[in-house]
Amino acid sequence: MTQETPKIPKQERRALVRLAWNVAGSVALLLGLIGVVLPVLPTTPFVLVAAFAFSNGSPRMRQWLVSHAVFGPLIADWEAHGAIARPIKRLSCAIMAGVFLVSVIAGVALPILIVQALCLGGAAAYVLSRPDGPQ
Repeated sequence: MTQETPKIPKQERRALVRLAWNVAGSVALLLGLIGVVLPVLPTTPFVLVAAFAFSNGSPRMRQWLVSHAVFGPLIADWEAHGAIARPIKRLSCAIMAGVFLVSVIAGVALPILIVQALCLGGAAAYVLSRPDGPQ
């Protein structure tokens, strides 16, 4: 006796996929907003992920992000040129250095500091390797 799995109608499947994209976009945007005040989380990558997710789930939310005074230029530079503006690069690297310095001052164990230095160094190298975008 075999039991067949019920098929989900195409329209319901599309609605579920859009819902998943919207949830992913909302979570990414929330993490990006938290990253504005919490230096451990980067803002820009989460905003870029949110824009991508909303492009598949909610064109209205994507349009809001793209036209946002703060987030819009970040998204436009990235999509047009793969670029991160120079002030954002400076801020990102300063925050990464600050986080590492706090870890050193807090007396974090050396193996953790090494991993943290490698991860933050790699992230900084990637950020610095991106073009500055249009001037």
